[in-house]
Amino acid sequence: MHTGHLGTSVRTGFGSPLVNHRLASCHQDKFFRFASARKPVSHPVAARQSDRALTTCKAHATGSTVERPRQSQQKAQETDVVVIGSGIGGLCCAALLAKYGLKVTVCESHNIPGGAAHAWVQKGYHFESGPSLYSGMSGTGPAANPLALVLKAIEEPLDLIQYNQWNVLLPEGEFLTQVGNDQFYEVLEKVSGQKGIDDWAKLQRLMEPLAKAATAVPPIAIRADPGVALTAVARYLPRLFAGGPDALKLIGPFSKVTDGQITDPFVLNWLDLLCFLLSGLPANGTIAAEVAFMFNEWYRPNSSLEFPRGGSQAMVNALVRGVKKYGGEVKLNAHVDQVLMERGRATGVLLKSGQVIKTHKAVVSNASMWDTLPLLPAEAQPKSMQQAADDTPMNRSFMHLHLGFDASGDGLDCM
Repeated sequence: MHTGHLGTSVRTGFGSPLVNHRLASCHQDKFFRFASARKPVSHPVAARQSDRALTTCKAHATGSTVERPRQSQQKAQETDVVVIGSGIGGLCCAALLAKYGLKVTVCESHNIPGGAAHAWVQKGYHFESGPSLYSGMSGTGPAANPLALVLKAIEEPLDLIQYNQWNVLLPEGEFLTQVGNDQFYEVLEKVSGQKGIDDWAKLQRLMEPLAKAATAVPPIAIRADPGVALTAVARYLPRLFAGGPDALKLIGPFSKVTDGQITDPFVLNWLDLLCFLLSGLPANGTIAAEVAFMFNEWYRPNSSLEFPRGGSQAMVNALVRGVKKYGGEVKLNAHVDQVLMERGRATGVLLKSGQVIKTHKAVVSNASMWDTLPLLPAEAQPKSMQQAADDTPMNRSFMHLHLGFDASGDGLDCM
């Protein structure tokens, strides 16, 4: 058996009510990466279009025109909700909507579901699309990973492999690190000295009340947009009061917790690395609730990490099964070319193939802001969303190197 695995940087999202009455996006709020800031170089901006005829859109940077497909003459498919994109956030949204009785159709451009969490097999080797760290997947209650709560709700459990250490190669050196607090002090003594030890101890004290506040409210309810007033504040107000002012820090960037408090360069770089593995962004772009949840899970006695047998695709497949089990549909190779609008409301989508899918309830976008905006007629694009897309900086470049290991007979074929 050939296995090759280098994790996946899972961009998970739980839907924030977004724009234009009935159009929603669940890419900007992350479930375990609450704020997305992965900005493409350029994307087309939709020109004015009528509800009947689909015309052209002009690319921002190139000025070229792109012909939109014309609507097919075949009868339009009808559904309650269309979810654009089959990333973790889109699939969670679809599975839960289906669970509660709505007819849901997920439209995915790729031939594999999962978005940034998808995996693939080449010449017998299993590859993930990036690095990943998971914890709390076997938990229950407020302290559980939000994805674990969704999988529990749709009755699709995962087979989880537990581990507690991994090898790290950094400019400061190579070392074996473990989840838990004591062993990391040994690492700090070697690479950073007493200053690093003192700053880490101080960080632990800073994080203790935040970790308690983060687990007082289910992480699935915490988000980085005004919708937090409904999902967290209104429902869990007594618990938030018990958390005191620390609870308010959870919805800000983690860097606000460390600014002026932690100064050791290695510790700061280590925190940026952990934030990147969690959210794809450094500390100044990662919501504090996410890091507080991580500290509660990782830096306590007898803690461990988890990885689903079968890789990240196993999580994706479980969510897809959940969507289908409750009557939903996941369409692959189904690129959405336009969100159809009538009287200021999203009423369906037009696929690249020309197929129209009409919705009775809503259209949800699991795509990024920059990919969602061009799907809307120019007059329907919210100015706040346009401004957010313009103001969000691009990530720094990074490279993934995918390696395949022949694990036959070596006791490594646990995937």
